[in-house]
Amino acid sequence: MLDLLVTGATVLDGTGAPARTADVGLSHGRVASVGPTDEPAQARLDATGLMLAPGFVDLHTHYDAQLAWDPSASPSPLHGVTTVFGGNCGFTLAPAGPDHADYLMRLMARVEGMPLAALSSGLGWDWTSYGEWLDTLEGCIGPNAGFLVGHSALRRVAMGDDAVGEAASPGAVAEMVRLLEEALSAGGLGLSTSQAPTHNDGDGRPVPSRAAAPDELLALAGAVRRHAGTTLELILPGCINGFTDAEVELMTDLSLAAGRPANWNVLGVSSLNPTGHERQLEASTRAERRGAKVVALTLPHAMSIRLSFLTGAILDGMPGWGAVLGLPVPERMKALSDPDVRRRLAAGATSEEAGMLRFLATWHRLEIAETFAPETSGLAGRTVGDIAAERGQDPFDALLDVVIADGLRTGIRPPAMRQTAEDWKLKADVWRDPRTVVGGSDAGAHLDMMCGAIYSTALLASVREHGTLSWEEAAQQLSDVPARLYGLRHRGRIAEGYSADLVLFDPERVGYGPERTVDDLPGGASRIYAGSEGVEHVYVNGVAVVSQGRLTGATPGTLLRSGRDTDTVAVPGA
Repeated sequence: MLDLLVTGATVLDGTGAPARTADVGLSHGRVASVGPTDEPAQARLDATGLMLAPGFVDLHTHYDAQLAWDPSASPSPLHGVTTVFGGNCGFTLAPAGPDHADYLMRLMARVEGMPLAALSSGLGWDWTSYGEWLDTLEGCIGPNAGFLVGHSALRRVAMGDDAVGEAASPGAVAEMVRLLEEALSAGGLGLSTSQAPTHNDGDGRPVPSRAAAPDELLALAGAVRRHAGTTLELILPGCINGFTDAEVELMTDLSLAAGRPANWNVLGVSSLNPTGHERQLEASTRAERRGAKVVALTLPHAMSIRLSFLTGAILDGMPGWGAVLGLPVPERMKALSDPDVRRRLAAGATSEEAGMLRFLATWHRLEIAETFAPETSGLAGRTVGDIAAERGQDPFDALLDVVIADGLRTGIRPPAMRQTAEDWKLKADVWRDPRTVVGGSDAGAHLDMMCGAIYSTALLASVREHGTLSWEEAAQQLSDVPARLYGLRHRGRIAEGYSADLVLFDPERVGYGPERTVDDLPGGASRIYAGSEGVEHVYVNGVAVVSQGRLTGATPGTLLRSGRDTDTVAVPGA
């Protein structure tokens, strides 16, 4: 007997094959039938008018910490995601244990925007190895979840305080390799690392992995090669600024040393720079010539960030701003009320030294995204310029008056670039490119600035509104393509014997809701959150984690372990 029979849905099987109306039967967590069946079912779901797709696979999240206090990994399942991968960018909670808790929590708070209060209140830090940390998640997670092993955590354990800024001795490299091998044997899915100049720790110094020499990276990649079902993830300075020849060679060498694909984050696509992404993707072409595989993650939507004078992220990068935004809140509010301080801040924001951040100093164009005090009620959705004109003020003064009235919590959004028809065409072409994978959500991170979990419903909304892809292509890009890159066994498609990871959505309504602040983190901390529209039901291993658009609280997810739940995706030249 089937556990559930879904009837009447338009099935997108994940392979790109034409959609068809079919019944899908589920039994013991797997797809038991696709098509007509006479087998009785304990429950039936009429899905007429809905599309049924494989659950979406998000390769780049930072749910490592959140799953400890929120097993649902909200809001990702609301957006159709059934499998998440964490441990990206070189940042993991293990194999470091209690001795390194303070350093790693402050690092994660700084570089990934996770509130320190939530990290210190919500994590037990009672593990002493990577395997012990993985065991804390076994049997108690909503989506399927797998994790890479973070280079910065390895370096911290092997080198202590010397991990920051110091070259690793041969002995330290050997210890990192030993720790990595131990973690991969316990189920870690591969290695992640970062040399991005934007990645700094809680003391404002470069994160540990940024001090790694190529020989250290290659030694770690060699350890990855010795374990089945593993992969590589990395971020280099060129991911942001354009790859140098040396960086292309390094990515290629790492892929060959590991015998695995390497993916990097994140490829931007814009009609304002219509050839920029091609120059970045040339790195993949050059790697392929040597038998390696390098893949770019690319977001399907224009990233919208939110700024706040309470957290100070990004704003504190402008000359003279860091000292003010680093003050305790009462002193900060007093300083921001001082006309002399305001003049100094405005001058710093418009100076040559501000670099690309000078675009923020067009104060009149900033939009008030969210307010919190009675006296600022009704300002959300308005530009600072409109408010300033109404009040007869200078725009910067008007902005700071609103911020102070709000206790610094005001959400401020830089002006978003309008997506043109040419933008959507370029994006669709890039999504179809085998050198890319749709992803890079950063879900679970940067909680004070954005909600990256919307990436999947943003792609589906682009199909509905702009015809960017066919529905068949969209389902394939969100499920089978990332599943195949990481070698996921029996996931990413709707086929007999595959795990019953499924999403049912309304093609007429699918999309994402507005971002808002919710105060639901441990320690009373806040995060930016966005729900979805038109995502009706989501199943993980045959169990509903979303029903009628709401999280059910069920925890049927599989803790994915390398070699057991993943196959090796080898590269030709290895």
